[in-house]
Amino acid sequence: MEGLDFYIPGAALAVAFACRLPGFSRSWRDPLLRSVSALLLVAVSVFFFAAPPTIAAVNRITGIPNFSAPLVYCILTAFSASCLVLVINWRGGPPEVTRRASRRTITAYGAVIVAMIVLFALGDAPVERLRDLDTYYANTPYMREMIVLYLVSHTVAAVVMSVLCRRWSLVVHGWLRTGLVLIMTGYFLNIGFDAVKYTAVSARWAGYNLDWLSTRVAPPLASASALIIATGFILPLVGQRLADAWRKWSTYRKLGTLWRELRSAAPGGTAAVRISLWSSLDLRLTQREAFIHDGILALDPYFDHALRADSHAAAHAHGAGADEADAVAEAAMLAAAVIARDADPQGTIITSADTRAALPKQAQRDLVGMSRALRHSPVVAAARRRCAARSESSHP
Repeated sequence: MEGLDFYIPGAALAVAFACRLPGFSRSWRDPLLRSVSALLLVAVSVFFFAAPPTIAAVNRITGIPNFSAPLVYCILTAFSASCLVLVINWRGGPPEVTRRASRRTITAYGAVIVAMIVLFALGDAPVERLRDLDTYYANTPYMREMIVLYLVSHTVAAVVMSVLCRRWSLVVHGWLRTGLVLIMTGYFLNIGFDAVKYTAVSARWAGYNLDWLSTRVAPPLASASALIIATGFILPLVGQRLADAWRKWSTYRKLGTLWRELRSAAPGGTAAVRISLWSSLDLRLTQREAFIHDGILALDPYFDHALRADSHAAAHAHGAGADEADAVAEAAMLAAAVIARDADPQGTIITSADTRAALPKQAQRDLVGMSRALRHSPVVAAARRRCAARSESSHP
């Protein structure tokens, strides 16, 4: 189908815009989010209205040959303005300074749009050109100036965006850096697109014909740049969400050993809680962590802090670091407390108030480390065996 080289990247940018909508709806007052959303929306319009089938349809509907030319150029100029406004907001600074710079940019590019409309009205372009208008009318008065004006404004924005993304990519990491590198790559291709257009138009000025550069080389460059830029905008958002989801799922799974260890110690009301199969991962993780904390509180009277100190020393002797030793010691004390609780079905053990102590906050924060120690630590296994043997000897 003719025009797919325009519609496909336009659809990719539409997907990027759709991915930004949830964040935009929550924080629509954020100038940066507004700038990103405006840029993506204008970029979608560029590729839709620049497609030859759309150009022909617009010309036919308006009844003006080449009416699509100033329309597409104006949208391209608006895209360039959107890029620069995004640069201004990314750069940050005092809000009033940022707003003033944004207004100046919009005003300047608005003047360019008005100038292009006037130049088209003054020019003479009676022959409809769907793909090669840039070169066909390269020597036509007023049309020539309009073509150069849109190319220059587009180039300025592409260069500035490339420089900004490169500088920013040097000071950030992770998904954001990857996205910035992709955006920068896309804008480098945009500069290549402009260079090809300049070459084809300049060749016409010099009396040569290199129209194939404008009609065959430039469109693929524009499509590739759009797809890469769209990916660059989408990746930090989607990638971060996927990374967060994986981290939560990994934490939920790693807490399984500790959760199973404490099921018999958890209060009956907590153990009875059920959630839907369709419940979110956040809810599942929150419930599991709450379940574990309730189990820890229920075991508090059975904690043997001397055993904890011995297990801490043993973990250090096995080469564990400070954090790992804390997790191993807490896990050993928990495992022993579960056995002690099972050996006291009537709940006759009473610990004085001054000797009862909840788990240290650091251990409570490292639930994953405790769960790992319950599964793998030989220190925990040894503490479990000693406590089980002691329980059997006290209940022949």
